[in-house]
Amino acid sequence: MSEVSPCLNCGACCSHFRVSFFWGECASSGGTVPDELVTQITPSRVAMIGTDRKPARCTSLVGEVGDTVQCSIYDKRSSTCREFEASWENGEQNTDCDAARARFGLPPLQPGWNELPYEQSA
Repeated sequence: MSEVSPCLNCGACCSHFRVSFFWGECASSGGTVPDELVTQITPSRVAMIGTDRKPARCTSLVGEVGDTVQCSIYDKRSSTCREFEASWENGEQNTDCDAARARFGLPPLQPGWNELPYEQSA
């Protein structure tokens, strides 16, 4: 796998989807996600603040989508974020990744991006 992930100059998924998960992933319940960064959406589910409305943008996303981005709580992020894979990351296309990238005018990732040093397409 390449040393540089295309996710570090993308961030589209963090600004396109609602990031919801079981409240038990919050710090107050023994999880890792800081409580002050979530909002309750059902009795058993929370969402990252900013992703509970449109246009979405996770409160933990730092930087500009399509440029240089990072997650300010990367080591504490929810399972939803941990399980979301970039398209072709493990040899399979992720149409959700492609759709999020398209919303911001970014090209879809191509098979093999993780086999060579990654360079963002213009």
